[in-house]
Amino acid sequence: MESRPLRYFVAVAEELNFARAAERLGISPPPLSRAIRQLETEMGVTLFERSTHSVALTPAGAVLLTEAKIALDALQAAERRAQRAAAAEPKLILAVKADGDAGLLEPILTRFASEPEAVPVAVRLCGWHEQANLLRRGEADAALVHEPFDRTGLDSEALTAEPCVAALAATHRLAGQDHLTLADLGLLPEELPGFVHKTRTAGRDLAQLLTLVALGGPTPLLPTSVAARYPRPGVVYRPVPNTPPVVLAIAWPQQSRSTATAALVRTALSVAEDFTRNAS
Repeated sequence: MESRPLRYFVAVAEELNFARAAERLGISPPPLSRAIRQLETEMGVTLFERSTHSVALTPAGAVLLTEAKIALDALQAAERRAQRAAAAEPKLILAVKADGDAGLLEPILTRFASEPEAVPVAVRLCGWHEQANLLRRGEADAALVHEPFDRTGLDSEALTAEPCVAALAATHRLAGQDHLTLADLGLLPEELPGFVHKTRTAGRDLAQLLTLVALGGPTPLLPTSVAARYPRPGVVYRPVPNTPPVVLAIAWPQQSRSTATAALVRTALSVAEDFTRNAS
């Protein structure tokens, strides 16, 4: 199966409209429609239910959409990694959420530089939950990422597990308490994952998020290391003992055969072990 029909299929599947998909692809609708018909013929399945007013995925189409996106990402990733490997000065790209490294980034980079397999490391700063997609698309070789995340096509090792703190405006009604509970925040345990995702994405970086907090905005749950490293006027941090720990992991593509990436992972685990030992 060639990649072009898959790209055509994904465009139609995401737009659920042949005209919009054709515009997105830069072609006209008739050849797009013919390409989809040919793909269905070759596969022996119907991918779309079509009517004069709507386009919908069939069960087979829904399965192919998931698999096609993985396959196309893998092809794109292979091209990017091959290009980096052929560079005159190969390097690794490490994706990190700004201020989301639990204080491990600099020690990891310093210790890794002394490894026999070491190559230069370029740090790719990104937003919450972007790291996994960067790895799958070949835009990064490894990533420091908070769990949970989409592990499709990835391997990972946990580095640290930190208690949670709530960040509140200094004027918040709960700011005077020594510690908080989920009930104080009006949350049930099953609501916690959605709450964490919503509040963390309220600001792209930590500075934006804490500015919103100081102005009376969201009350995010953050790793304890944030409170220690980022004191801020107008913001107080309070422990929330009955929440699960915030786990930071290092992730990399399952198909990676890079000795430099493997050395970086070993270094990260070693640094995290020392960090945990010194903290206890």
